[in-house]
Amino acid sequence: MKTVYLVASGDLRLAANQVCWPAQEAMEQRVIAAVERAGARVKRAHPYDPALGHGFLDSQKRGIEVFRAIPPDAPVIVAEAVWQYTHHVLPGLMTHTGPILTLANWSGQWPGLVGMLNINGSATKAGVKYSTLWSEDFEDEFFSKGLRRWLKTGKVTHDVSHVRAFDEARVPPRAAKIGVRFARELRQRKAILGVIDEGCMGMYNAIIPDELLNPVGVFKERLSQSTLYANMRAVSDTDARAVSAWLLAKGMRFHFGKDEASELTEQQVLQQCKMYIAAVRLAHAFGCDAIGIQYQQGLKDLTPASDLAEGMLNNVDRPPVYDEVTGEELYAGQALPHFNEVDECAGLDALITNRLWQVLGFAPETTLHDVRWGRHIRTDGFNDFVWILEISGAAPPAHLVGGYAGAIGERQPAMYFPLGGATIKGISKAGWVIWSRVFVANNRLNCDIGLGNAAQLPDAITQEHWRLTTPQWPMMHLVMRDISRDQFMARHKANHIQVVYAPDEAGARHALFAKAAALNELGVAVSFCGRI
Repeated sequence: MKTVYLVASGDLRLAANQVCWPAQEAMEQRVIAAVERAGARVKRAHPYDPALGHGFLDSQKRGIEVFRAIPPDAPVIVAEAVWQYTHHVLPGLMTHTGPILTLANWSGQWPGLVGMLNINGSATKAGVKYSTLWSEDFEDEFFSKGLRRWLKTGKVTHDVSHVRAFDEARVPPRAAKIGVRFARELRQRKAILGVIDEGCMGMYNAIIPDELLNPVGVFKERLSQSTLYANMRAVSDTDARAVSAWLLAKGMRFHFGKDEASELTEQQVLQQCKMYIAAVRLAHAFGCDAIGIQYQQGLKDLTPASDLAEGMLNNVDRPPVYDEVTGEELYAGQALPHFNEVDECAGLDALITNRLWQVLGFAPETTLHDVRWGRHIRTDGFNDFVWILEISGAAPPAHLVGGYAGAIGERQPAMYFPLGGATIKGISKAGWVIWSRVFVANNRLNCDIGLGNAAQLPDAITQEHWRLTTPQWPMMHLVMRDISRDQFMARHKANHIQVVYAPDEAGARHALFAKAAALNELGVAVSFCGRI
């Protein structure tokens, strides 16, 4: 029988690995049974560690050690039921010569889908050849047929007929003219991304090499989380309370408690307000046009999460921040685009989108989301596949039903954020959406772009989706235009997706073509996805 080696990349945080291990173990049992039904056997490449209470690869060091013992030409399955840090397995995958298959569950509660998409995007950037599959129960025909094909031939191919290259499309001349003019001005004037520590959570796919970014006219200012924290300490309590009072006056609600370890407290929110002020002042000092805060490792051990600050930064209507010396309001009347988890691909997209939407006269608020889950929804007057997009931070209140007044601050899960901090929880309003993803492939910047609709579903379904995912986080229900679940999964090269609203269908099409033309002029390989 053919022997297949199985590896599982996990989190860096012990608590997360321990909590998530039962879900991973249950998924692996189903995967092993499926492989055995197909006539092969599975050898787990690294054992469960009773001292740690999990069986994940939890560091790059451990991943390299494990791959040394795997025959270089053996078939390898990377099985993911949860979020993971891709750099735990990427060094081994980059030198492995045998067939590689990435696998994920299909679950809202256990985001293996998100973890696998990050591995796929990172492997694509690194030039690693791989196949990919996903399943709810690992017994369906789609998965079983694909697995048998991979075991026999070493690869699986999927339908990506929904994708068309920019040159194959007819771009309206007016939109093309706007996009080309915008791109040439951006390249001539240049812009700066403030990168507050690169490589968040091992997301290799989220780092754009300078030699690819700089020709676009965008450059990095590399900053440190310690610098942000030092600037936070210089912010006065008075200034922090002014930001908090501004939010409350706008109608935002916070679910406060008294236990710092498990509940949201006013002090946590005030620390987040200090981070918001410090981030704006730091960005201004270095001339940044957009910023990204890593926030996960290091900073999370010093201060509450950055999510409240991120959402405010991405909103045009936000608390004023003043220069400490001159008293000048910084970035007055503007959003300061923030790219969550220092995802530079999202940062470049956000910068271009924000500025181009201002040229078009559209609301420029934009954000990334995790591609968290998806399911077919049938209810009164609605029958379609819905993607459930969520992100812990960065979602601007302008995207939410009711704006600030419709937003609730809830404590981040203690498993990930020991010092807490509020999110900006809310449901995205209905409307036309342009979605996109910038990614690196074949040593070149690429961008997939398409149209969609943010759907307003019955409250009972919305609450169910929060219950089945992460109830503290903002959420969008996205319906893509003529793209099936499996087509999107086969093509998408990231755990993240960028979204921005347009006022109506005509405006959405015009904006999409203008953005595509701008990216094309900047040398990005643009692909239209779905019906445009």
